[in-house]
Amino acid sequence: MNFRSILLASLSLVLLAGSASAQTTPSSTGAANLTDTTKGGPLDLGKMWTFDNPPSSYFQKTYKFTADEKWFDEARLASLRFADYCSASFVSANGLVMTNHHCARESGTGVTRKGEDLNATGFFAKTPAEERKVDGLFVDQLVKIEDITKRVQDAMSSASSTTDASQLQAREQAFAAVKQDYGTKDGWKGLELQTITFYNGGRYALYGFKRYTDVRLVFMPELQLGFFGGDYDNFTYPRYALDCSFFRVYDGGKPLKTTHFFKFNTTGVRDGEPIFVIGNPGHTERLKTVAELEFDRDLQTPATIQLLRNRSDALQAYNVTAKSDSVLNEIFSYENSLKAYGGQLVGLRDASLLVRKSVFENQFKAAAKAKNLPADQLKTWDDIAANTTQLRSLFKDVNYLAPNERIMGELLTFANVATQFSELLASRPQDAERARSLMVPPNIKSMVLEEAYLAAHLTEVQAALGNNDPYVKAALTGADGKMRTPKETAAYLMKNTKLTDPAFINELATRPGAAAASNDPMLALARISYPRYGVAARQARQISQKQEVLRGQLGRMLYDVYGTAVPPDATFSLRINDGVVQSYNYNGTKAPILTTFAGLYDRNYSFDNKSPWDLPARWKNPPMALLKEPMCFISTNDIIGGNSGSPMINKNLEAVGLAFDGNMESLPGEFIFVPDLNRTISVHTGGIIAAMRYIYKADRLVSELTGTPTPTKPGSTKK
Repeated sequence: MNFRSILLASLSLVLLAGSASAQTTPSSTGAANLTDTTKGGPLDLGKMWTFDNPPSSYFQKTYKFTADEKWFDEARLASLRFADYCSASFVSANGLVMTNHHCARESGTGVTRKGEDLNATGFFAKTPAEERKVDGLFVDQLVKIEDITKRVQDAMSSASSTTDASQLQAREQAFAAVKQDYGTKDGWKGLELQTITFYNGGRYALYGFKRYTDVRLVFMPELQLGFFGGDYDNFTYPRYALDCSFFRVYDGGKPLKTTHFFKFNTTGVRDGEPIFVIGNPGHTERLKTVAELEFDRDLQTPATIQLLRNRSDALQAYNVTAKSDSVLNEIFSYENSLKAYGGQLVGLRDASLLVRKSVFENQFKAAAKAKNLPADQLKTWDDIAANTTQLRSLFKDVNYLAPNERIMGELLTFANVATQFSELLASRPQDAERARSLMVPPNIKSMVLEEAYLAAHLTEVQAALGNNDPYVKAALTGADGKMRTPKETAAYLMKNTKLTDPAFINELATRPGAAAASNDPMLALARISYPRYGVAARQARQISQKQEVLRGQLGRMLYDVYGTAVPPDATFSLRINDGVVQSYNYNGTKAPILTTFAGLYDRNYSFDNKSPWDLPARWKNPPMALLKEPMCFISTNDIIGGNSGSPMINKNLEAVGLAFDGNMESLPGEFIFVPDLNRTISVHTGGIIAAMRYIYKADRLVSELTGTPTPTKPGSTKK
């Protein structure tokens, strides 16, 4: 589940962007009686608890387990943020760091030397001297937390004007001032400072991170093991992937000495055992209203899936002859995204899930009214619904006519830029030099792929806008007055445009009115699309600002009503969440709580050793002892993208697994947490040790992780 590859951020409707980054400082009291989540209630918002207010009483009530302040401090300090996209943890006193293979893949290939192929061979540093520094890689350890809610909310309330834009600007100014102030305070100097937004603005915090920049690769399995089963097995279970890698933090040129780390427990996990994941979940939108989710269901998510599908198809057709590894990786990214958003759409179209959201929304409204919250707050839901209705009317022009190379290709996007430049040149000639920086010639890697993207764009606008739309009609109508197909039109545009001619581009950049007067067919289309997009985008931006303020208001109410009993949405900030090791029913059968290496070989043989189920030579003849060892296991924990690389720990602060994916049933977790079938998939620590011992002969690491010179029985599972 490599959520780094999910591409919606760059492709989605900009007007629906949620609020920024940040934290929470919920009160110690919360709603005492949370509704049964099988019927809809506050816990549908999930269990991504913050370390600002750790859920001690909840853990005690739910698991009869007392986690004191020291327990949570140790859990926090042993956990890490891996660069700006994954999670990790310390797993030895000598700065050894554990994360996923898919988080480390880029770093691993980055230290490849001439003649090597680490994707094919994997990597293990047999001695400390062989550990390879990864330039630019860092890990962050959260060491300081400060509640800044009042300061930020006061700044927004006293903004120079009451407009939504002014309030948001005041918030950003408050963030900057807070970081400047704390940057000189004792205990905060030298830390990486980040403002964290919780509850869409209901709470705010300042986090201080100790950053380690000397990070060296120690161990990484082959790609066939780290990504075994490829996209076919992605988001599925039972699973057989050794999705793990190890790095080491150095301090002053020597391995970091730390007392904060998770000891490996290779004896496994028991059915029903409480288990905890600590990591940095990237983004959820569980506080979205039903009106917003219906918008996603009806418009945004289907449009995104169609865009991703068409681009992936274009790349796959192109790569039949190109046979490029980089293109293949891009295809994997699209296919990963398609699976993720497809699963979300299934959830959005599941009437029972939206009924649950509606039940909670009504509970929330009633509870807010009972608390006598101000009338303007109580109409927040109606205001959001009204804004969402306006967004529906703007959706097509903003989504399908957006000048973005991923949407309409490099050349047509550049035609839109040239049209914008022409307008700027005519209306504000004094800014001509500054505006000319927009006129960067398109960087086209493949004309074949460019034409395919253009045809995909025209197919999408024809389906969405209809043949009578002025833009569609202008694009698809030929000189004979007959409608061409999108594919025919793309070929015509590519053949007749002059936007690949540097001399023509220079003329557009230097002669006022050149773009407006040109008969170039792509510029002619841009003169229709860009003004429409510009008007719609400006309106959408204003509505987006209103929505952001309203979502913050909704977040404040959520906190006022439920306090810390309900955690905030994910914001790529450190969280701890709880669950249990538990099976589930699927496809007419029952999923085992864990898989073994025997299953890895069964899948390999069943597919006749063909990709993506092929195995490297060193794995072909395993010792019998390996086959019974556990490989992966499942639990009811609540994770999302960004949690990749999160340690899975038990009550004794021991690492028992490494989270790397969710099942298909977990994909609606973007907007609702339903633990019935939702499962987190983790690599078993016993499986990691077994692979190191039997296959990689990595005795140095086995000894370090287990604390024994010669481990004798790694990975057995308690019954």
